[in-house]
Amino acid sequence: MNKVPVKQHQKMKARHPQLMDAVDALGVAVAKAGPLGEKEKHLVQLAAAAAIRSEGAVHSHARRAVEAGASAEEVRHAILLLTSTIGFPTVMAATSWADDVLEGS
Repeated sequence: MNKVPVKQHQKMKARHPQLMDAVDALGVAVAKAGPLGEKEKHLVQLAAAAAIRSEGAVHSHARRAVEAGASAEEVRHAILLLTSTIGFPTVMAATSWADDVLEGS
């Protein structure tokens, strides 16, 4: 399941190409700013997405983490680690969203 807002991203790129180029360049610069590998970067971003309750970003980073070599167990563990920080109900929601990707629902 891919719930990434691809169409909306394309609309924004068409409407505001300079802005979206800058956003994309920022993403590249931040990714290169430290020693984390692709898998770890997406697991960190997955945790942040869960914390802000962004279903689309959880889908995106769960998918990208798996593509970068993370196992389903690693994706789920990255979310479970947040229980004492963001609360059990939010972790349950994020786990459900990750399972959309992991189980191909």
